Amino acid sequence: MFARPFRVKSNTAIKGSDRRKLKADISAAFPSLSADELSELVPNKEELNVVKIYAHKGDAVTLYVLQKNPLFFELEKRLYPTVYVLWRYPNLLPAFRTWPPVLQKLIGGADLMLPGVVVPSSGLPDVKRGDCCAVTVVNNRAPVAVGTAALSRGDMQSAGMKGRGVCVLHTYMDNLWAHGDRSNPPSLPDTESDGLVLSEEGGEVDEEEEEEVERCVEGERSPVKTVTDQACSGIEELSLAEEQEEEEEEEEEKGERDNEEDERNKNDQKMPQEIMDALLLQCFLHALKSKVKKSELPLLTSTFLRNHMFSCCPNGKQLDIKKSSYKKLSKFLQAMQQKHNLVRVKELTKGVESIVEVDWKNPELRSFSVPEESDVESSTVQDGGEGETPYHPPEITTLYSVPAQLEPLFLDANKRKGTMLHPAEVRNIVTEYVKKNELVDENNKNFVTINPTLCDCLLEKSEYQEIESLKWDDLFSRALGRMHQCYEVVFPGQAPIRKKGHVEPIDISVASRGSNKKVTVIKNLEVYGLDPAVVATALQHRVQASSVLQPVPGSKDKVLVQIQGNQIHQVGNLLLDHYRIPRKYIQGLDKAPKGGKKK
Repeated sequence: MFARPFRVKSNTAIKGSDRRKLKADISAAFPSLSADELSELVPNKEELNVVKIYAHKGDAVTLYVLQKNPLFFELEKRLYPTVYVLWRYPNLLPAFRTWPPVLQKLIGGADLMLPGVVVPSSGLPDVKRGDCCAVTVVNNRAPVAVGTAALSRGDMQSAGMKGRGVCVLHTYMDNLWAHGDRSNPPSLPDTESDGLVLSEEGGEVDEEEEEEVERCVEGERSPVKTVTDQACSGIEELSLAEEQEEEEEEEEEKGERDNEEDERNKNDQKMPQEIMDALLLQCFLHALKSKVKKSELPLLTSTFLRNHMFSCCPNGKQLDIKKSSYKKLSKFLQAMQQKHNLVRVKELTKGVESIVEVDWKNPELRSFSVPEESDVESSTVQDGGEGETPYHPPEITTLYSVPAQLEPLFLDANKRKGTMLHPAEVRNIVTEYVKKNELVDENNKNFVTINPTLCDCLLEKSEYQEIESLKWDDLFSRALGRMHQCYEVVFPGQAPIRKKGHVEPIDISVASRGSNKKVTVIKNLEVYGLDPAVVATALQHRVQASSVLQPVPGSKDKVLVQIQGNQIHQVGNLLLDHYRIPRKYIQGLDKAPKGGKKK
């Protein structure tokens, strides 16, 4: 977060009341601190400044600075200690150990990967996902980085110590550290790692394994330096995580090459192109036998590929014509026509080919047996790709929250400010209030007499002297119109989720990227219980275009899906037909490209 310079918005001395609040917040966030330690961190008489800054990505951060050293920084209403505080209280946070060369990568803005974590004999720290934690280096307990745990301890172990371990926010030698006195970390002996080299499993290693560990750290056989020699100088180029990943990839590639050579010597193994050719033929025969109907002919070759062949690709495999020996669909279909006599392809419109005839009696087609394995798209869409229960769209209900202005009207029903109610409940409460106070007009039951409470709650000031009664419908509409709109989302088998404001629709839009390339962007899938990764995979198989997931700017836990080309029509079909999302909750379907008339 502070790898690049930040912009200071304001710098003011803290007030007495804010100083007491800060002490209480620090005590709540870090209960292990004693009262004396709190007084040392936030003294009553020394000047303490509040510095508001904007990080280079636009995040608003508040710093608490004592004697030029930032002690804590507040991000999204959560306090984090700086390395200056952790050097005074090194046991304040659970710490993950890593090798000194990793530090330079962390300073550059990288997160700590699990392959780079040195596991002590006592095991990993007991953390949950999102817990604040520190990072230290071997042979020194002085923390050099602060962040949040990307996974819980159990998830780290079950993941085989692969993937992201700590999302790093602040490090020694970054711009937040440079905002202070720029002191170096103290040398705090690490008794567990003193005098021995630790493997990733945490035990002692012999000389050969020691050389292997050193080679993983620096890429060559050189002794592991201490934190003061290596981490503080910051001259290393590769992190342990990257080195280990590269080494694992090299070993895997070497193993694959060895296996391929052995198989080639024994069984004359097929080349990758031949494998893709075989998969292409299998999907082609599968599509002809189980997907294509005579009534569909003539069938556009592009439609045949997109809607039929791709859906017949076995689960776990991906059909890519460019990786086959044919390279193009037209050449493949030409081969199916000339060599196999399975289909007849004709150019009905200039530049557009269609399958006009299929030889259903062809021996090769008749002898082909359809695989039992379910197709990729079906399993992805229906099961979420994980074999889970099929997706069911949520039930979304509009609610209304009681504002302060209308609270007197709802007091008899014991509904205070902020209570969320269904529209029917609002009507019942208003009706009971009118009947209880005998406000129904005796001459005309369709009208309600306005008393002082209804006047204050439902009328404008200009209407006080003009309106003496209202129709029932007008009374209800005015009451609902002055309440705050909320919504309730109910997923099958789960507790209802209630939130303020209007429910956000799934937003589909088309944007331009470099070289005027079009991409389709899909947002707010999480609101409807949809996994963006699963939707992206389904779309990728459906349209055979690359897709990426990106965090939504300004949001912590929302992800948008971006897929190449204007795919609004395909996205709409997926959401409406497969996921059964009501059309009123999908925004942007009108931007789908409209097919022009053929001349």
